[in-house]
Amino acid sequence: MLTVQPFQIEVQQPVLDDLQTRLRQTRWPDAPDDIGWNYGTDPVFLKSLVDYWQNGYDWRKHEAALNQFPQFTAEIDGATIHFLHITSSNPNAKPLLLLHGWPDSFYRYHKVIPLLTKDYDLVIPSIPGFGFSSKIAMTDDGSARVFSKLMQEALGYPTFFAAGGDIGQGIAKSLANLFPGTVSAIHLSDVGYPDGSEDWSQMSPAEQAFGQFIQGWWYREGAYAMLHSTKPQTQAYGLNDSPAGLAAWIIEKFNTWRTPQGTLEDNFTKDELITNVMIYWVTQTINSSMRTYAIDTPEKLASSQKVMVPTAVAIFPGDAPTPREWAERRVNLQRFTQMEKGGHFAALEAPEIWAGEVDAFFKSIPAK
Repeated sequence: MLTVQPFQIEVQQPVLDDLQTRLRQTRWPDAPDDIGWNYGTDPVFLKSLVDYWQNGYDWRKHEAALNQFPQFTAEIDGATIHFLHITSSNPNAKPLLLLHGWPDSFYRYHKVIPLLTKDYDLVIPSIPGFGFSSKIAMTDDGSARVFSKLMQEALGYPTFFAAGGDIGQGIAKSLANLFPGTVSAIHLSDVGYPDGSEDWSQMSPAEQAFGQFIQGWWYREGAYAMLHSTKPQTQAYGLNDSPAGLAAWIIEKFNTWRTPQGTLEDNFTKDELITNVMIYWVTQTINSSMRTYAIDTPEKLASSQKVMVPTAVAIFPGDAPTPREWAERRVNLQRFTQMEKGGHFAALEAPEIWAGEVDAFFKSIPAK
């Protein structure tokens, strides 16, 4: 068994004092009048957010709220892995691993904890390179091997479920393919996207239309991923130095990838947005999180192979319009749901909807 140590978030006061100084000294760039979100992060919104960050936001309050959840660390394959472990009072509860992506954090799942702990033991890690885990970027397969050891050797679960989106879906697929006897089923909010290497003659009209959509999306929205995968170090100097810059880089994605209706604050509170940014700021993990995109590996990752364990896919309106045929091509699809509300961070944005969908699927899977 691997050794598990209790953990509490305890940000030193000088870190918070330095943050306040940096926020006060933000050197704002110019912006066209009434530009809104058309060129990136809305300058009017960001200035109001920074003002609230300085004068209204209380990190200690949110730190205490997060510390109400049992947290731990474990040393696995040379990395310190931080995770929440909330056990159910139900003796028949199933272990469920919840995997976040970028630019969110384990905080994505804090609202669904009370919705799922009746029937599940929840394990919610900071994936390698993120949050309170080590600043070691790993591939999907590398993270999958770490989390298999976490679940089996550190926590003693012989089998478990996994759910995730974004980078988390890649890790979940690697887990399913590398450890099919251990992973009973997975739930995903995306299954990856066409990259141009597919034989379009073998794709349905819906898949071809999806491929065209993704191609256009990369031209409109994919610049961040190209920077992360090629020059993350260059970007990191500014983001690790400026809290306003870090917030702009992260929060623009929360706006772009949310439920299409309404405004950003209709879907996330300022406190939620800032707390997620704070996890990157106080841990200084923006660089290692971006570096995850740049890892070059000669082998074909297990996450790129079709998943054969039972899989559910839920597509939220703020995410890419994945057709059922594409999901069937990528996974052993047992459930496919077009959701009515939610976006890329659905567990934070629409927790009841996300948790209900996940629960319904996993309860349909026979225990191994």
